Amino acid sequence: MGMSDLLQQLLSGTLADIDGGEALAVPTKTVVIERSLKGQESDLLRELDLGSRLAVVSDPTTRKVLGRRVERAAAAVAEVDSIVLPEHPHADVELAEEIAEAAQSADALIAVGSGTINDLCKYAGAQTGKPYAVFATAPSMNGYTSVNAAITRQGHKKSIQAQGAVGVMIDLEVFAAAPPRMIRSGLGDSLCRPTAQADWLLAHRLLDLPYRRAPFALLAEDEALLFAEPHGLLSGDLESMALLARTLVLSGFGMTICGGSQPASQGEHLIAHYIEMMMAPDLPASFHGEQIAVTTLTMARLQERLLAGPAPVVRAPRIEAADFEARYGPATGRSCWQEFAEKRLDDESAEALNQRLADNWPQIAEEVAAISISADKLRDTMLGIDAPTTPEDLALPEEFYRDAVVHAREIRDRFTFLDLAADSGLFEAGLAP
Repeated sequence: MGMSDLLQQLLSGTLADIDGGEALAVPTKTVVIERSLKGQESDLLRELDLGSRLAVVSDPTTRKVLGRRVERAAAAVAEVDSIVLPEHPHADVELAEEIAEAAQSADALIAVGSGTINDLCKYAGAQTGKPYAVFATAPSMNGYTSVNAAITRQGHKKSIQAQGAVGVMIDLEVFAAAPPRMIRSGLGDSLCRPTAQADWLLAHRLLDLPYRRAPFALLAEDEALLFAEPHGLLSGDLESMALLARTLVLSGFGMTICGGSQPASQGEHLIAHYIEMMMAPDLPASFHGEQIAVTTLTMARLQERLLAGPAPVVRAPRIEAADFEARYGPATGRSCWQEFAEKRLDDESAEALNQRLADNWPQIAEEVAAISISADKLRDTMLGIDAPTTPEDLALPEEFYRDAVVHAREIRDRFTFLDLAADSGLFEAGLAP
């Protein structure tokens, strides 16, 4: 079971860019997606030539699943520093700095894990100038091949420029043995392509922001098959798991070729980030991809509702920096305000935006419809593997979830359908997520 021709061309730098210009290029040297990598780890590390001392980073769970195996393999090609994080580590700046300190004598970092460990290593490596590679342990998210990391700084979760992995190693048998919730999470993280593309296209048409088609072309073939038949993911079908693995890898590369998370992280991710930032500690934790499945369905319904009506009419929001500090606290509030102020409408920009909306709304609606998947079909995909589809499934209180939908736009400078809904008064009229 090897990589698709598309992936091979992308890695070799020979894949044409449908947006024009030179062939697409990514910093990753190799992606290995195989039925099993057992016994190949030393050769894979040797081919990457990462130096004579390697820091292998895991947590107690991922070390048991794959980390010890990787440590033994790494010891055959280099000196090894074993860095074992606490159970359930959090991707924040402080822990990344601890990793950088512990790995100061190493030439490179080897992440053994999924979302959090991968983000921590790509950020720590970027801060110290050390390359990193990753042995993936679960198909739970699409960040293995992206150059940005979701890192919390002073309580504010941000997508921060980091670095790409030199190598990404995926053992499909390990993926298939991951907890079902993590498999559902990976499908959930993949679900947002249509809503993220719609948000990005909206910002392009209304604000003249850059937009690319290439990231979505990478996903088209595998996404259609994956969404139509997700059932094999939980039954040990490695062909289905390979579809999910390639989708996650190619989604990450889509972000990489754009130099940012725009093609895979828009309004649905803002809602999820708000939930992670603001949820009470006594609420049960949920995986990122589980949240994205639910928030994607919310965004899909919101986009459908707006696009089915006449051109929205916006007005400048009557919120100030003090409102942010009151809602998020002084430090996080100031950080969020700096982001939000970049896109905040005033009376003049609201008037200009209304003219754009009046002139272009039918065209925008037509273009978004062409790249969208209905909320009902997206929901059916997740129900196909008994995944969460509602806030209630995640034990999120109704009022808290509604606050997340209404206020999520405040934490990032990204313009999405959330901004259009808020500034046109839709949220004031009431929204049932």
